[in-house]
Amino acid sequence: MATVDTPSVSKVQEVREVTRIERIGTHSHIRGLGLDDSLEPRAVSQGMVGQKQARRAAGIILEMIKEGKIAGRAVLIAGQPGTGKTAIAMGMAQSLGNDTPFTAMAGSEIFSLEMSKTEALTQSFRKSIGIRIKEETEIIEGQVVEIQVDRPATGTGTKTGKLTLKTTEMETIYDLGQKMIESLTKEKVEAGDVITIDKATGKVSKLGRSFTRAKDYDAMGAQTRFVQCPEGELQKRKEVVHTVTLHEIDVINSRQQGFLALFSGDTGEIKSEVRDQINTKVAEWREEGKAEIIPGVLFIDEVHMLDIECFSFLNRALEDDMAPILIIATNRGITRIRGTTYQSPHGIPIDLLDRLVIIMTQPYSEKEIKQILNIRSEEEDVEMSDDALTILTRIGMETSLRYSIQLITASNLVCRKRKGTEVSVDDIKKVYTLFLDESRSAESLKELQDEYMFNEIGHGDAMETV
Repeated sequence: MATVDTPSVSKVQEVREVTRIERIGTHSHIRGLGLDDSLEPRAVSQGMVGQKQARRAAGIILEMIKEGKIAGRAVLIAGQPGTGKTAIAMGMAQSLGNDTPFTAMAGSEIFSLEMSKTEALTQSFRKSIGIRIKEETEIIEGQVVEIQVDRPATGTGTKTGKLTLKTTEMETIYDLGQKMIESLTKEKVEAGDVITIDKATGKVSKLGRSFTRAKDYDAMGAQTRFVQCPEGELQKRKEVVHTVTLHEIDVINSRQQGFLALFSGDTGEIKSEVRDQINTKVAEWREEGKAEIIPGVLFIDEVHMLDIECFSFLNRALEDDMAPILIIATNRGITRIRGTTYQSPHGIPIDLLDRLVIIMTQPYSEKEIKQILNIRSEEEDVEMSDDALTILTRIGMETSLRYSIQLITASNLVCRKRKGTEVSVDDIKKVYTLFLDESRSAESLKELQDEYMFNEIGHGDAMETV
């Protein structure tokens, strides 16, 4: 016999199951900017080493982003190759967390996409603006007392059943259809589990096992989570918050297949009329308190690869109310602005440079390079002797930090081949002779330049790179 339930407003624990596959990448050791509460940089923290002034400046920018009240600001991270520009940007992304949109792209990407340059930049801008939408939904939350499933005698046909749920104050029997039976089976729900059912979508989430079944050792595993039996009414209202980007809303409203375009990647060019309508609707939601804007971050690496048209677009886009924080990085000095014959600092037009706050990175000291190599060795799970680390540090000083980092995994493989447990100096020397750095490669080319095809050095016309 079912009792009449009165919906009540209460907070319900949200369950998320996320499966992540992580690979060791160039900046996978970065966990944040390594700042304390007063935004002072620690010497070595969260994978960051050195660059104290640049990290302090990035921390101030980070606080500005978290405030969420300032949009359309732009930051340039400039410095020599291998001085941690991208690492600082990744540290900012890690510090912002999952709720703040962070879009990363290379300046050369927009020339390879099957759409106009301005459309590619517009999409990147709108991917970096989040919309936090709030809505109330009704759920059923309770402890499973019994599940009865009636299967047809013939073996074919629709399954039916009954689900008995209870709280500390009431107990109710619900009729089950085919879809709900499949959902319960998929979640492996059984008597004694505490579950929630979204009434709108029918989604079943298992919160854990009731403490009243804590002695059923045969019905639980090492990872079993115990929760209290829910109190009050079975039916409750809870506030659900969805965070989406403006670009996702654009795609869903601009193509016939809707959100499926997000998975196929075939978003194409989106009409400006669609974006105007979405902007108007979002503004209405903000006024009604249903949504709030989350200005995120758009990070453009190798910004010197953009041309004068793209820089003009960025100038205009930064003036928009819906603009994110723009962070750009470059390793160029005074060079030609792409698409013109004029030279400018960092290959960026003067009018855009005037809008930027510039963070400069400095070359790493020998001590800092050694600390970075030690962190990377731990990240790549490589045991290295102190002498080998010293030699690798010296190589990093004489060649480049990037080259010495590349030798870590290679030397570890050589070590494993000789059945060793710790990378030695001989392992480092062996991979150093096997793999050339940039300067040794250039010397080799000079010695054997006449043996290579299409060689032009020494014939008056050296190839000019754009």
